[in-house]
Amino acid sequence: MKAEVKVPAVGESITEATIAEWNKSSGDYVERDEVLLSLETDKASVEVVAENAGVLTIKVEEGETVEIGSVVGEIDTDAKAPAGGGDSSSKDDSKQEEPAASAKSSDDEKAHPDLQKHLSPAVGRVVDEKGLDPSQIQGSGRGGRITKEDAMNAKPQQQQQQSSSSSEKPKQQTELPQASGAGLEETVTRKKMSTLRKTIANRLVQSQQTAAILTTFNEIDMTNLFEMRKKYKDDFKEKYGTSLGFMGVFTKAVAEALKEYPEVNAQIDGDEIIYHNYCHVGIAVGTPKGLVVPVVRHADKLTLAQVEQSIRHYALKARDGKISIDDMSGGTFTISNGGVFGSLMSTPIINPPQTGILGMHKVEDRPMAINGQVVIRPMMYVALSYDHRIIDGEQSVKFLVRVKEYVEDPNRLLLGV
Repeated sequence: MKAEVKVPAVGESITEATIAEWNKSSGDYVERDEVLLSLETDKASVEVVAENAGVLTIKVEEGETVEIGSVVGEIDTDAKAPAGGGDSSSKDDSKQEEPAASAKSSDDEKAHPDLQKHLSPAVGRVVDEKGLDPSQIQGSGRGGRITKEDAMNAKPQQQQQQSSSSSEKPKQQTELPQASGAGLEETVTRKKMSTLRKTIANRLVQSQQTAAILTTFNEIDMTNLFEMRKKYKDDFKEKYGTSLGFMGVFTKAVAEALKEYPEVNAQIDGDEIIYHNYCHVGIAVGTPKGLVVPVVRHADKLTLAQVEQSIRHYALKARDGKISIDDMSGGTFTISNGGVFGSLMSTPIINPPQTGILGMHKVEDRPMAINGQVVIRPMMYVALSYDHRIIDGEQSVKFLVRVKEYVEDPNRLLLGV
């Protein structure tokens, strides 16, 4: 019996996906609920698992874009598991390692074809086009498998040998001095833009072209927040199981300020303005595959501990590539923290259809005039980018000042003043 492997529905607005990577090869025996492949949509990555055990046949290669519901493979459920248990992919991996080990011997010619047949179709095509020896490529995939990116970045053996031999030639006194060493070849690497990256690019351009974006700046004295964190961080972590960070306080400060300035929490729909009576705050998180913005829902109703727990939950999911479409839907305002990467100041771009985004930046000790005295204080620049079609300059400045007041004196959040 043949069981079809189909592209699952991953969201109402998602109509297609790109096959990012097959975790298995054709001919592998797979167990039920074992991950077969990773799909990349314009919003998130999704793993597809086997609904039946059997031998897999791949019908659509990596890098291909397919519609939701399309058949990308088949599983022969009548096939028996290989003797000794386990799937055939683990055996394939051991076979792949043997030729690589024997590459140092004089048996290279036999090792190459054996290794070649365990490459995915997409990787095999790159290997053939570039004239590569798979035994000389360091695989970064599961079980040491060679990925398409490994093959794209690898250099042909002939080119490496020519580069090595040319660097050994003695230079004449009349020659122009030449740089020596690895990586001097004037080569380029082309990599297809992922679906997620294309969507990010399109949305950012759309934001710039459809909104009247302005940015206002301020600076925040982090002294009191630092002292609060130093005093209570151990007790906080022991009680709630998560760290007491800056992001939780900023999220609560933003949520409270949004209630006072509802235009910053609104959006435009045609010739109408939609005012949200709730605060769903998106937290921009950078991942190897691109920027994702999971949403802390009803942030104004959550305690500081609950906000921190939500942020940690999403951070772990983002790290593991498990962020779902639902996790990123419905945000009314966004916070971006470029400070974790060392950014001193920036002008963040609005995440449409939202009308505002707060940019946090790195904390630096700077001399400040306090009560006629010059003192050193930990300071952070903050930026609010906003849609001037809805938000007036006065409202934007007052909103950012309100956030500043909450962060500089965290007791305000507890007292509601």
